[in-house]
Amino acid sequence: MSGGRVSAQDTASPGDEGPAAQPPLPRVLLAAAHVVADPFRTVGDPDAPAAVDWDATLAFRRHLWALGLGVADAMDTAQRGMGLDWAAARELVRRSAAEAKAVGGHIACGVGTDQLAAPARTLSEVVTAYEEQLAVVEDCGAQPVLMASRALAALAAGPDDYAEVYGEMLRQCSGPVVLHWLGPMFDPALTGYWGSTELDAATEAFLAVIAAHPGKVDGVKVSLLDAHREIALRRRLPDGVRCYTGDDLHYPELIDGDDQGFSHALLGAFDPLAPAAAEALRLLGAGDRKGFRALLDSTVELSRHLFRAPTRHYKTGVVLLAWLAGHQSHFTMVGGLHSARSLPHLARAYQLADGLGLFPDPGLARSRMASLLSLHGVNQ
Repeated sequence: MSGGRVSAQDTASPGDEGPAAQPPLPRVLLAAAHVVADPFRTVGDPDAPAAVDWDATLAFRRHLWALGLGVADAMDTAQRGMGLDWAAARELVRRSAAEAKAVGGHIACGVGTDQLAAPARTLSEVVTAYEEQLAVVEDCGAQPVLMASRALAALAAGPDDYAEVYGEMLRQCSGPVVLHWLGPMFDPALTGYWGSTELDAATEAFLAVIAAHPGKVDGVKVSLLDAHREIALRRRLPDGVRCYTGDDLHYPELIDGDDQGFSHALLGAFDPLAPAAAEALRLLGAGDRKGFRALLDSTVELSRHLFRAPTRHYKTGVVLLAWLAGHQSHFTMVGGLHSARSLPHLARAYQLADGLGLFPDPGLARSRMASLLSLHGVNQ
């Protein structure tokens, strides 16, 4: 790293096979990874079955492991509920978990209820859907991340219903899991999660679930984009329960922490920012806190741009940057979501990423961006 840029030696190539031999990172750092569509089979209908390019998808996960990061798979960055159906998500979990085992990579996978074809009528139906997905993840040897459920949000009458469903799931989990609180800016269908639109009341319900099941929660992944609220929640977690920041706008200060603690990370932003994030954490591990903050702070403008409202479409910029960086051969997404952002938005993402030195081959990135602009009638 030099001058706030990631150098070539900081960037793993797409062909790297596993975690590099590096000192342990001082935080648990998970990059929520995107999926690569199969451009010869994918269609624009978001209700059609997802078509995934498995070779390119798994190669990108090897890239993340080679940098020394962990992978959070089958999460919202992988377009769960936005193009990736349960059949494809299940296959993704199985393939990624096997790949993680082969290369010694850390992997956690999302457990949800998105296989329900119709709105759930009872809490038991929600539990059954969770159980099916939990079995897949645990059987593969991945760490489960209990994702927020649209079905539960639509059905629950209040905090007691959340306590019932999560209590049943935590009793069944064979090991500690991560609980994921995804805010409505990422998915409007999750408005009022934990039984209230008042975040103070929702926080109390959330903490009550954790307290009622000691030893069953490894950590909480908080995606509310509110740093002050995350810090307040972090300070109230029981001993041994980690906070994994999901705040793609304020992650440097949250990971850095204060004299009362810090957050680990499970971030979609660390998909495109993986080389910079890994290098920043190594600086922190070496005691260079100033260098850590300088490098990670330099990435915030790009992350905030990618996660600009409507926040749920941040995946489009993530996939664009993966294409420009040479991790895939095309700019196509399952569900046709490569069209979800404007051309000026994508052009600015390219400029910011190039300024950070995130592209292993800047000439390739420049050529590919020029071809995208030309396709839309922009002549340079």
